[in-house]
Amino acid sequence: MEFPPTVPITYSIAGCSEHSGKYVAENIRVDKPLDQSSRWSGAYQAGNVKQWMLLKTEELCVLKSVTFGKFHRAHPCNMKEFKLLVGLTESNMTEVLHAGLKNDSVPETFLIRYTNSDAVPFPTRYLKIVPLSAHGQSFHTSIWYVSLSGIVDQPFVEQVHLRHEEHQETVILRYILKHLRQRRLLTPYQEIISRAFPETSSSASSPYLSTNPFEHPTLTQLHKSLVLQGDYPVAETLLSSCASQGLLSEAILQFQPSAEWSRIDSDALKEEFMQTDEVNEHPTPRIKPSPRGGHAMCLDRANGLIYMFGGWDGRKSLDDFWVMNVRERQWRLISTSRNSSGDIHPGPRACHKMVFDDNTGDIYLFGRLDEGVSVDPPAPHTTITTTAASRLSEGASPASLPLPGSPPSGNGSSPPPAGNPSPAIYPWSTPWSAEFFRYHTRGGQSGKWELISRNTSAEHGPPLIFDHQMVIDTTSQMIYVYGGRVVDGDWESIKYSGLYSYDIKTGRWKMLNSPDNSSTHPFIPSRFGHSMVLEPSTQTLFIFAGQRDDGYLSDMYTYHIPSNTVTELFSNFTTAGGPDACFTQRALIDTDLREIYVLCGLTKGPPGALSVLEKDSPYWIYRYKRPDQPGKWTKILSLSSPPNKPEPTVGPAPLPRYAHQAVYDNETKTIYMHGGNAGLEKDTEDVVRSGGDGDDDSRQSAPPATRDIGVGTDARREERHVVGGDGEENRLDDFWSLRLKRPDSIDIVRRGKYIIRQQRFRELCEDDVPVKALSYLKTEVSAVVNHSDPDEGSLFRSLLSHLLTPSFAKQHDASSSLASGPSAAKGRSRPDTPSNGIDEDATMTDSDAEPSSSGVTTPISSSVLLTLRLFEEDPSETRAQGEVPPPSAARYRQRTQVFEELLQFVNEDEI
Repeated sequence: MEFPPTVPITYSIAGCSEHSGKYVAENIRVDKPLDQSSRWSGAYQAGNVKQWMLLKTEELCVLKSVTFGKFHRAHPCNMKEFKLLVGLTESNMTEVLHAGLKNDSVPETFLIRYTNSDAVPFPTRYLKIVPLSAHGQSFHTSIWYVSLSGIVDQPFVEQVHLRHEEHQETVILRYILKHLRQRRLLTPYQEIISRAFPETSSSASSPYLSTNPFEHPTLTQLHKSLVLQGDYPVAETLLSSCASQGLLSEAILQFQPSAEWSRIDSDALKEEFMQTDEVNEHPTPRIKPSPRGGHAMCLDRANGLIYMFGGWDGRKSLDDFWVMNVRERQWRLISTSRNSSGDIHPGPRACHKMVFDDNTGDIYLFGRLDEGVSVDPPAPHTTITTTAASRLSEGASPASLPLPGSPPSGNGSSPPPAGNPSPAIYPWSTPWSAEFFRYHTRGGQSGKWELISRNTSAEHGPPLIFDHQMVIDTTSQMIYVYGGRVVDGDWESIKYSGLYSYDIKTGRWKMLNSPDNSSTHPFIPSRFGHSMVLEPSTQTLFIFAGQRDDGYLSDMYTYHIPSNTVTELFSNFTTAGGPDACFTQRALIDTDLREIYVLCGLTKGPPGALSVLEKDSPYWIYRYKRPDQPGKWTKILSLSSPPNKPEPTVGPAPLPRYAHQAVYDNETKTIYMHGGNAGLEKDTEDVVRSGGDGDDDSRQSAPPATRDIGVGTDARREERHVVGGDGEENRLDDFWSLRLKRPDSIDIVRRGKYIIRQQRFRELCEDDVPVKALSYLKTEVSAVVNHSDPDEGSLFRSLLSHLLTPSFAKQHDASSSLASGPSAAKGRSRPDTPSNGIDEDATMTDSDAEPSSSGVTTPISSSVLLTLRLFEEDPSETRAQGEVPPPSAARYRQRTQVFEELLQFVNEDEI
């Protein structure tokens, strides 16, 4: 749906709570920031009495934003916290915003939600403003000016209104139909479908229709076979059909995955990296990149090539350019600035970024931090978090970082202080020039670097920055750069960069969002060392985590490029089940699966806490349905064996690290990770001091680049070697691939069959001789159990208890016992699991009473009787000659629960 332009919306005051004096609600329609009386002010102090103001738009509209004007200076009565609700009527309104205003004179605009959870836009006629507090204590809350913006194009708005009503009716109808079928009210269920969807109707004598408008037809047949007919072989066949039709694909992704790591240059392949020196006749290491952090990588998916440039090795910034052939598992050095034969070549740098254009085969490189561009201000240093964070992002050792009040380092482990930059490599290069490079891998210029811009800041682009993020949209030929710290020689304050786009076709830069544009809400606080990925299909950027000032961030935002719209997904994703606040983590996106993979870096708690590396599985997945709605965080498991196995399945895994680099192959679903620094771990007290009183007890560890994982890992495998503060550092040069291991459709079908056969076994225990039930348990049920899984194995063993349960179903008709008949009982569904307060195994003495423990008859409430009778046989269930009779009420209820369990494996949009 193409949206018309956004325009101002005219409104009137439809009502409000009591006002104070002459400060009436009509005043907010006129913007007079110099007039102290031009405002609405509540009659009571905020918090004591609920206050509100109701605005009515001149005509039906799609409301998109609300702007609050202010007095020309700060005022104690200024509204601080508030809520916004919208609706078509005064009596039915939905909250769309809960936010706050600053106590200043700058107007603030808030973008509000105008689509529901299914991305269907909804119209608005009323807006309610609910003030919650004022900036000054014991002051009345004032609102000075309110303006509205949105869509008023009436043909479009009417279309939105009609579509929204149809969507509401469809959702409600789906709930009604599901409820009727669950309660066995099949006659009204069939009547509604036949009248609402006459084209789907079949024979009126059948309680089921040939197709079902609210779920996939295979699921309808599965319910019929499983719940009504108890035809378990057919039900299992239909479950397999669900898998073959792709109905289980989304559900597979809901299972928590485990990491399947493989080291491409591991010790097992050490011989591949050795060659014989013909002169000295002794083995020498084959060429490959030295250990480093803060480097940049990009992937040529079509040819299986990973390009890498620069980084920081602990003593100097690097300018070597490498390519890894993933298929041949071999590195090749392409060039350095020293062997470029006078051609253009980027100089030494770290904390830069590269992207690869799949269409043209070009590589784009931007940003830098090198010896000539230090972020460390002249001595004395003030705080480690603001002056040393850059070296952490490069992979600097904590031991090499200056402590508060320490003089600049002169041992070569840190770059020289600013004010004495190293000489420029090229005549045009200055310490603060933001150079923009392109490298050609195809065509006549193949193998050559090109300087696109000597200084992007002079062309409306970003200034010289480091620890930013850069992504490319190969379809639209656009590059997006966001965040990072600005390097301009001014050390009095920390500066951050905003969001820029670069049009490859026209060669022009454009600022999309300035840093800390706080006049529009929500806005993305500026940062560095963060993550950013692009979903091209929706033109949406995901931006999250990183560092701002002295604190690590755990927030997450999306930026919709066409509409310039920011959405806050999480103010703190840690409290939503995600990772801790982190810095220099790496993020990769799979747009087909709608998943973001996060390889965590340094994490830290509240301000002043210590920075640490998570030892156990610092890898996460963020799954989303829509970019503008919060998704779900899931931790990637690191162990390849269940916790209670005596002998673990041991496999390789990389050490936790920071300042590493990673790329993702969307075709093979493989993550590639290289290098970084593994110097910190919680369990060895290896921490980065975040300031303090000059304590110099910072330590680091120097473990090997790989470790074994698995249950039963002994202490030797987790041993860490502590290195003193003598400059020795623990950078890595290892190269890994990661694939996520999840259950496949075959395993999902097996799990589903296990659920089905459990129910079949319970019914055999009730209806047949124990020997037959036991034989079925030992053969058919056991065949679909994963006995190595502790949960499945425990449940399988517990099924034996059903053989010891009295089979009341053999002696009485369970269906009649729910309505009348003394001493009748129901079949057992789940032992010791009553539903709605009723024990389905209890013997009822009367239709309207049940015995208590003292033998006194206690009447059953009419609501309980109604609930029980809902599951009685429906008149539409006909009994044909030779067919299995309809199930009892208790059994219908049991089978319905089994059916609902199976639906957990089915894609949500098919249910």
